[in-house]
Amino acid sequence: MNLFSQASSFSSEPLASRMRPRTLEEYVGQDHILGEGRLLRRAIRADQLSSLIFYGPPGTGKTTLAQVIANSTASRFVSMNAVLSGVKDLREAIEDARQSQEYYDKRTILFVDEVHRWNKSQQDALLPWVEKGTIILIGATTENPYFEVNKALVSRSRVFQLLGLTEENLRQIVTQTLQDKQRGYGKWQVEFEPDALDHLVRVASGDARSLLNALQLAVETTPESFPPPANSRIHITLSAAEESIQQKAVLYDKEGDYHFDTISAFIKSLRGSDPDAALYWMARMVRAGEDPRYIFRRMLISASEDVGMADPYALGVVEAAASAFDRVGLPEGQFHLTQATLYLATCPKSNSSLAFFDALEAVAKEEAEVPNHLRDSSRDEHSFGHGKGYKYPHAFRDHWVAQQYLPGTLKGRIFYQPTGQGYEGSIQTQVIRHREEQLDRMLEETPETLSFSPGDKERDRWIRRVQGTSSSRKKLLKALVEPMQIGRSDRIFLAPLRWNQLFWELFRKVPEGGLTALADQEDYRNLVEFSMESLPESERPLLVDRSLKDPRWLEHPDLQPLTWEHIVLDGVLDQQDELFPQILEEKLAPKGWFTGCLPLPGAGSRLSELLKGRVEDKLLSRIEEGEELFYTERAPYPQKERMENLADLTLVEWTQLPIEESLVPNAQWLAPWFKDLPGSWFNYVSRNLGEDEIRRIRALLQPEKLPSSFPWTRNWLIYRLRKSAT
Repeated sequence: MNLFSQASSFSSEPLASRMRPRTLEEYVGQDHILGEGRLLRRAIRADQLSSLIFYGPPGTGKTTLAQVIANSTASRFVSMNAVLSGVKDLREAIEDARQSQEYYDKRTILFVDEVHRWNKSQQDALLPWVEKGTIILIGATTENPYFEVNKALVSRSRVFQLLGLTEENLRQIVTQTLQDKQRGYGKWQVEFEPDALDHLVRVASGDARSLLNALQLAVETTPESFPPPANSRIHITLSAAEESIQQKAVLYDKEGDYHFDTISAFIKSLRGSDPDAALYWMARMVRAGEDPRYIFRRMLISASEDVGMADPYALGVVEAAASAFDRVGLPEGQFHLTQATLYLATCPKSNSSLAFFDALEAVAKEEAEVPNHLRDSSRDEHSFGHGKGYKYPHAFRDHWVAQQYLPGTLKGRIFYQPTGQGYEGSIQTQVIRHREEQLDRMLEETPETLSFSPGDKERDRWIRRVQGTSSSRKKLLKALVEPMQIGRSDRIFLAPLRWNQLFWELFRKVPEGGLTALADQEDYRNLVEFSMESLPESERPLLVDRSLKDPRWLEHPDLQPLTWEHIVLDGVLDQQDELFPQILEEKLAPKGWFTGCLPLPGAGSRLSELLKGRVEDKLLSRIEEGEELFYTERAPYPQKERMENLADLTLVEWTQLPIEESLVPNAQWLAPWFKDLPGSWFNYVSRNLGEDEIRRIRALLQPEKLPSSFPWTRNWLIYRLRKSAT
């Protein structure tokens, strides 16, 4: 059975079926996986798909996306519904796929809707054929595939999560439908009363199928008979819109993702002291039919885990509310749910009760003996002295006395750390004071230390070795990339390609997105292209042979349709006195990031430092004057104020990163400094020196006259800007 077979007449099909997009260009929404330049879009266009699983709520376009693939691929495309198809159908599809590959060298794409509905044996039957490449699986499911789909199938597939469509997406779908004369209602003049369309879009709640079904009902029941004559006016009232769409059922089941995600959001809202959010998530659970006793159970846990000693009454309040609910029941019991929720959301918080798990860990590591003075004295005090030396706290002032209660091997071990929140804050000082007195007493009882164990020499040596081999570039790479907040499906633009480590690190961060780089230098481009040969063409980064110096580089056809969530500028900041962030701002997605690094030669070590103590102070001063002029004119420090005044871009970071390394001087490193050319270091320094002084400086800065190695600091500027949301 083919899910995508078309009826002989569109009129017999539901509108949602007629309006299914046929191409990527007609597909609306899911820009996070299908936006221009993203991996999935490139793979569909290139017809180079691997096995895929589409996961998301109903009406978000999973089956539609499969149909788009069916319309664009040259492979055999077979579709099945896991609810209607059994093992027999699956075996027939596999056999056909095997023959197609064997006799015609043609691969088969098998689309399975509701793939989670197949049992384990049915899913297992697919595995060897997916593994051999006989079948490329495309599965669609509303359930989390990591729980409901065979783990071996998931591990061999790319999982793409589809999100509920935005209101803007839904309005775009309505517009397409009202303009399409063949499949939609473009033959008639469909108009909406104020708020009528808003109501349909709002209640559809991200579900395109629900919206189109409602639109069909509203449009086709408004005229006395349908279809009316061409160009007739169809006026949709608010009441017609309300009657055409029912309130959407809350997507919630007691065993699936939405159940666990919603209760997780509820508990985290309580923990985060947000009463509004807590009430919202609780209301969603109650409306979906969740058992209030389950909600109370989770609140009882939260009262001890998240509130604990900050408000010891919280547990009593929740327990009392749960008990009252058992007596009252629904619907009035919702007041008790609400009271408990608001109490937990607004009271002070402390998770100090987690100290128990530290104690549990200590118990697991060592079974320590009970100290002698704490043992039961009623049975063998006279024989073994059990209980001897115990001090009865009630016999002392304030009913407390300092003595050791922990086993000897755990002396001084601290598990409970009282916070300063609520009630716990009032006892914090007392707990700490008692602990200090107990520690003093333990120190008095500790025997003389007769030996000392040094640290782990092997471990220290390993740390030194690792630290010693950590290159300066790795430190810069970490500082540049780690804070970038890169999503797996983000698109990144790197300019220019000068640093392979940075290129591949960015590529690894976006397995479902895409990386584009300006690669104008042949050596760098060839090296990267050689490394990419083993990748499928659709998964390769995009290299564009253009230079930033070319004023028309942005007009390159591969770059024109693209926007990026991240733009990374390596070693460049401006062009002809115009900042690159300003030039590229229109290519950056809303809320996107500019990240850049720039060497600051004048802020790091200087060559004149190697002459200190080796020449007279007056001569050194003249050398330093020429050197300062060289850095001021040839490598001016970037102006932070210019970055702060860019429209639609906010400067978030402007940081200097000093990186020290050990340099071994050689003729190759020194040669550029001494080039006798306008603009060189030597050209600036020699302006204040005589011939004899110049010869002397040259001699002193020869490799054989310098230390075998010396510390050299390079400073880098790291800057980040963020684009506004609109």
